[in-house]
Amino acid sequence: MTHISRASFYAALYAALGLLAIFSSPLTIARADTPIPSALLEEGHYQAILGDCAACHTAPGRPDYSGGLPFELPIGTIYSTNISPDPVHGIGRYSEAEFARAVRLGVRKDGSTLYPAMPYPSYARLSDADIHALYVYFQHGVAPQAVAPPENKIKWPLSMRWPLRVWRWLFAPSIRYAQQRTNSQFTDPTLARGAYLVEGPGHCGACHTPRGIALNEKAQTAQDGPLFLSGGGVVEQWVVPSLRQENRTGLGRWSEQDIVDFLRTGRARPGASFGGMTPVIIHSTYAFTDNDLHAIARYLRTLSPARPEAPWVYDPSTADALRRGDITQPGAQTYLDRCAACHRSDGAGYGTVFPPLAGNPVVMTDNPTSLIHIILAGETMHPLPTAPSAFTMPAFGDALSDKEVAELVSFIRHSWGNHSSSVSEGEVRRLRQHLAHPTTAPTLPKN
Repeated sequence: MTHISRASFYAALYAALGLLAIFSSPLTIARADTPIPSALLEEGHYQAILGDCAACHTAPGRPDYSGGLPFELPIGTIYSTNISPDPVHGIGRYSEAEFARAVRLGVRKDGSTLYPAMPYPSYARLSDADIHALYVYFQHGVAPQAVAPPENKIKWPLSMRWPLRVWRWLFAPSIRYAQQRTNSQFTDPTLARGAYLVEGPGHCGACHTPRGIALNEKAQTAQDGPLFLSGGGVVEQWVVPSLRQENRTGLGRWSEQDIVDFLRTGRARPGASFGGMTPVIIHSTYAFTDNDLHAIARYLRTLSPARPEAPWVYDPSTADALRRGDITQPGAQTYLDRCAACHRSDGAGYGTVFPPLAGNPVVMTDNPTSLIHIILAGETMHPLPTAPSAFTMPAFGDALSDKEVAELVSFIRHSWGNHSSSVSEGEVRRLRQHLAHPTTAPTLPKN
């Protein structure tokens, strides 16, 4: 038997442990001059699209991924960070492990906690392979931007970050727990993929799930109960609707293809995109693969209603009255003058060009804020490669008084079987006072 010295044994052991560490750790780029496989960069770019990174980290008028987008929170205004590979203002000095910790656990390179406007409770579900592709893309596929975002506008003591550690401990799941909750739901691969996209990179719950007093999502996955995706309140004066299967105010009457069309183009047979959903479609969902869009739609259709609702049934009485010239109902004359040319006297609209008002979930929500908002301020369906035509809903805030808007909104909410509550003049007045000033229209990211 060959004799091995103790020094030789330890040298061999350390070498073996070193090789084990190399082969058991995530793939990293060893040298700056190592060629990056184009397929990996493309995959990383697609992961950035799935995660909707550009919508938050590319502000109008600023370079791509240089941050600076404001988020109005109850504690003040924060600005999205620069996530380009600039070594001073961006993430150029982040290792892959530090990048993964920031994305999935909300911990910055310096150890402080990110504000939960960054949806790391959802991103905790991202796989190691997807994180690696993202890291490679942001380090090697994105141009460095030597631009600092504005300083956050949060007054002391709310500006202190150490309490966020407690928030993260209470409400942000561990990676293992988050992945187990999402990945164990379905054996069908399409539904499993849909759950991963919605609950993980798509972080749909960040807007469409109600939040608690500590701004935590009350449910983070479908397994957490019917509050998940049941509607997220009012964001920037738009009501965030339910994505569950409620018949009147959710997606209960939307087909799988309706959901796919909406995410791909911003317009579908039952309704059109507006408000905070528009940047999501412009920067993200329009570029999803067909398979991923269908996986999302199929998964959403598995979510049972969060609340019981009587089915919506079309009522022709309003259309009949308007055709007879009967405009005695308050708001009817204004509707004929301002709305009927596009949305028709029967409330059915025109396909995917002018959305229907009859049976539209946004029209029938308990909170009428979105309908008031769009009448006061207007909105545009922006052009996309998947839908090159743009259509604009004009603003009537300068043309109509608070009383006229209240009557018009009430008329729409009462008609065609919508049977929703009336709106007061005071509600319109308060919303008019709180509407934000118009911002620069979102632009399509460079592909």
